[in-house]
Amino acid sequence: MANDHIPVEFETCALHDLVRVDVFDVDLQQPRDTDKLVRDAVGTAPGDQGRGSNPSGADAEGRRSERRDVEQCQVAAAEAGKAIFCEKPISLDVAEVDRGLAAVAVAGVPLQIGFNRRYDPSHKAVADAVKQGAIGDVHLVNIISRDPGPPPIEYIKVSGGIFNDMTIHDFDMARYVTGSDVVEVYAKGAVRVDPAIGEAGDVDTAVLLLTHANGAMTTIDNSRRAAYGYDQRVEAFGSNGMAASKNHHDFNAVVATDQGFRQPPLQNFFLERYSRSYLDQWAAFTAYVVAGAGAESPASGADGRAPLVIGKAALRSMQENRPVAIREIDAQENQS
Repeated sequence: MANDHIPVEFETCALHDLVRVDVFDVDLQQPRDTDKLVRDAVGTAPGDQGRGSNPSGADAEGRRSERRDVEQCQVAAAEAGKAIFCEKPISLDVAEVDRGLAAVAVAGVPLQIGFNRRYDPSHKAVADAVKQGAIGDVHLVNIISRDPGPPPIEYIKVSGGIFNDMTIHDFDMARYVTGSDVVEVYAKGAVRVDPAIGEAGDVDTAVLLLTHANGAMTTIDNSRRAAYGYDQRVEAFGSNGMAASKNHHDFNAVVATDQGFRQPPLQNFFLERYSRSYLDQWAAFTAYVVAGAGAESPASGADGRAPLVIGKAALRSMQENRPVAIREIDAQENQS
């Protein structure tokens, strides 16, 4: 394993010392040769002779690509013997996800999914309180996730819908905080922010109830626009108490007068709110790669697949106005 001192920039993150990582942002807004892009990134592409070569010398690949190319990138990286860091969602197609994960399993390479909120110190403290038994048996988890404003309509049209684009983080947090898989989903959605979002076939406001295998329940409320800023809170309630993460402000001063209390605004959006988590997830990835064979992924391929299936159940629930069991979606995917 190389120990080169090579800083690697990824969005707002930098990585040093532990391992060499090549990061590629595959932007296919213009028609390009996908095989060439994949080959440039990992040294080989599906169908190449002499698979498993690693001419770039990197220990790992960090990938951001258009979703239609995820399977090719993942398979090629696995066959080249490289550890893989893959942003969420892995794909919008469960069958593609399964093919990619199968290639990773055959190659035996490390894979970590980019659910950065697991590494936010505030949210992690809530999950740790549950895991360590500090609040007893977890009964309820409440997740509030509201953006300061909706993305452009052109993005909405290709995002895969609010459940795959926005709520997918909350699906992962529900599993992460409770330590239990989701077995049933009941979702309601509406267009309350921008009619154009509805015209694009999506909703901008949603409430979901998730039932977990351990009996706990998670509520999620989402909005594409909170007038007061980026609202990110998680609360876990259990038999012995509760744990909660609060919103982050630009700074922590409070001014109190006879007119009341004033605080600075909330941090603007995810790059500000979650900057620490992006750094910490890369540190976790390098530690995972350096640990070698047998190390447990901080966010595994199964962790990446589960929220996609939950999202499909949520969409069906919203469309058919009924609770949907995860096994119903899994059964359908197994038949396809």
